[in-house]
Amino acid sequence: MNRVYVCSCFGVTDQQVKEHAAAGACTPRQIASVTKAGTDCGSCVRTIQGLLGRGACPRRELLETGRTASVLAPAPELAEAA
Repeated sequence: MNRVYVCSCFGVTDQQVKEHAAAGACTPRQIASVTKAGTDCGSCVRTIQGLLGRGACPRRELLETGRTASVLAPAPELAEAA
């Protein structure tokens, strides 16, 4: 599996962004809260926006139907650094 780094500052890959999006992260800010991507130089924010796309947001759909989405947790390596 080829790693395509989206955020060079924090070593975040496109696959990580897609996994967090599948877990309910709908915005670059939500991706940043779990990976730190986009919080240093900011050059990756547009790429993250592109990966997230403009499609339906699973979390938003859950909220609209009255169901709750799972809480996003920071990546384990970030939790250890805190």
